[in-house]
Amino acid sequence: MTADGAERSIEIERKYDADDAVSLPDWTRLPGVVTIGDAEARSLDARYLDTGDGALGRAAIALRRRVGGPDEGWHIKRATAEGKHEARWPLDAVDDDVIVPPAVAAALASDPALSGIDIGAVSVIARIRNERTAYALRDADGMLVAEFVDDRVVAMDLRRGIETRWREWELELGPAAPADPAAQQELFAAADALVAAAGGSPSASGSKLGRALGV
Repeated sequence: MTADGAERSIEIERKYDADDAVSLPDWTRLPGVVTIGDAEARSLDARYLDTGDGALGRAAIALRRRVGGPDEGWHIKRATAEGKHEARWPLDAVDDDVIVPPAVAAALASDPALSGIDIGAVSVIARIRNERTAYALRDADGMLVAEFVDDRVVAMDLRRGIETRWREWELELGPAAPADPAAQQELFAAADALVAAAGGSPSASGSKLGRALGV
């Protein structure tokens, strides 16, 4: 945990689209994976915030408050070429009044990409609810190679008043995954092949928020 109270990490993941009838891939065929953990059900409810003119989105930054799951809390996520950098703060009081905590607002205000932006002017632009089933993919030593999640998503774009629903898979690398970028891409290529064999395909959108907003 850093001085501002945030936990920071980098997400390296691949997203896939899957129809409701598609069966899960056989992840024991993924290099390095020996066992698949039991299914873990998670109910997630996230509200995403931005300025009226979408300044955070233009800076490739997502701000959300999510309830549910092992990493619930306030998140700032930034998309980069190496992965998604995430900072997380503990959840505040659980109610419908989404007010950005001071530590989160300060982190946004100190970001050079948001210089001159009135962080106090952000408001909720989307709500994304997700019924998630998570599986731990482990190696022969029981270490986490990746986490695979099967998501059933209901998203509301509050600006347009449009609701969308879809099924999505995510494969996020864990501590036992290859550290070398080239080896990571080889692992994802093997995952792509397994997903294709199961009937899925690479996601057309880089994030759930982008898909909810139609961008």
